[in-house]
Amino acid sequence: MNAPLLLALDQGTQSARAMLFDGNGELIAKYQQHIEPYLPDRPGEAEQDVNYFWEQLGQACQGLWLEHGELRSRVVAVSLTTQRASVVCLDKAMRPLRPAVIWLDQRRTPNFPRLPWWYAAPVNLLGQGETLRQFQAKAECNWLAEDEPEIWQRTAHFLLLSGYLNYRLTGELRDCTASQVGYIPFDYKGQCWAPPHDLKWKALRVNREQLPELVAPGETLGKVTAAASRHTGIPVGLPVIASGADKACEVLGAGAFTPEIGNLSYGTTATFNTCNERYVEPIPFVPAYSAAVPGRYNSEVIVQRGYWMVNWFKREFAQQEVQQAEELGVSAETLFESFLHDSPPGAMGLVLQPFWNPGVRIPGPEAKGAIIGFGDVHTRAHLYRAIIEGIAYALREGKERLEKRNRVPVQSLRVSGGGSQSDAIMQITANLFNLPAERPHTSETSGLGAAINAAVAMGLHPDYASAVAAMTRPGKRFEPDPEVARQYDALYRQVYRKMYPRLSPLYRSIRQITGYPSR
Repeated sequence: MNAPLLLALDQGTQSARAMLFDGNGELIAKYQQHIEPYLPDRPGEAEQDVNYFWEQLGQACQGLWLEHGELRSRVVAVSLTTQRASVVCLDKAMRPLRPAVIWLDQRRTPNFPRLPWWYAAPVNLLGQGETLRQFQAKAECNWLAEDEPEIWQRTAHFLLLSGYLNYRLTGELRDCTASQVGYIPFDYKGQCWAPPHDLKWKALRVNREQLPELVAPGETLGKVTAAASRHTGIPVGLPVIASGADKACEVLGAGAFTPEIGNLSYGTTATFNTCNERYVEPIPFVPAYSAAVPGRYNSEVIVQRGYWMVNWFKREFAQQEVQQAEELGVSAETLFESFLHDSPPGAMGLVLQPFWNPGVRIPGPEAKGAIIGFGDVHTRAHLYRAIIEGIAYALREGKERLEKRNRVPVQSLRVSGGGSQSDAIMQITANLFNLPAERPHTSETSGLGAAINAAVAMGLHPDYASAVAAMTRPGKRFEPDPEVARQYDALYRQVYRKMYPRLSPLYRSIRQITGYPSR
């Protein structure tokens, strides 16, 4: 067969992947290059050499061709998806001025632009003054201008990682609207850079000349240059199609195309998303992001340190399993399945609130993690189950919030990300949400979302609805157990939902006394 293939590139937090999909959404070939997410030994900082990402993406592509070189001639288009909210500073000659700032970076500045009273007064009247201050303090352009003024003065181009890698592929300073997530002057409802009068331009130290041209998902960003072809092995001249950031592509690749289908992502950051034709903010003044489909929006609730907590558990409590996994040649997470089988639903009353890293608005900047209900019966198995259940509780809370704001009940779940590969975690999800939980037919949903954009752009499918119908489908389905679902519902409503309101005053006192988290 000589059917056309679509090359999807996924530059994530943990790895770079090069994947080939066909027009039916089948993953034909894949090569994964594991990477160092950020440079070590810098507490609170998360940076990585900009060219490191380009090198690793090139190695992923070359690895794919080394194993499947005969497929290269069938590739008709390329599409890139990347981790969100990681930023790059380039000079006028397009040379990196410093390492990329990765989305996990925790730096902030108290010295951000002070707004004229006629801008500040309405914000404060709406009760959003603290939210705006958090936005300004965390914005990379603000703290870079304050802490590294010489570098910021030389920053002619301020790009997200997606924009930089698209530039390396095509030589064009363009990026996708669906990649624009971060502390940037983006109009999420209009899906374009904010208009000149918008408050964001006053709140941030970036100007329009530093930002790239934006194009919608499915449009052409440019063509693979000769230099990019030499580096990656991708045929020169192939069109590079805009697709969006990894979460946006993941929602699309999971087939969550309408708001009655909820998409859970059990990744480093855990999220709950619904895709809408309307602009629906998950909570007031928190934007809905551009979907990886033109004119649509993803309403998203985030647990910032989602399945990162599994790595935290592994590091702090599971050295025995880590060592055993190395000896067996398997992942430690595979051995953690026994923890879920050795502990009952509800973890014998151990309930976890997973706010190890608080957000600006959800639940609040003062929030901390909490575990309650300890007794002398509890073991590491119960703690691990409480982590998995706590992440799901937080996402269920987000699901209920989105149902109210969408005015559409969620009827089924599509679950993607690393955690979705565990049958035990999938069953916990179905029980805790009391909804059918389906695993997409491929674990590479971000890559598939990028491939869907390429497929529509190249005419393999006439529109996105047809492409989603043809290229996405559920895999294994998990039905809730009514008795277990009732137990989870009681714990959720009578315990979990009451934890944050009752603990929040204590969190504020802790912050005032210790200074952590900093303002």
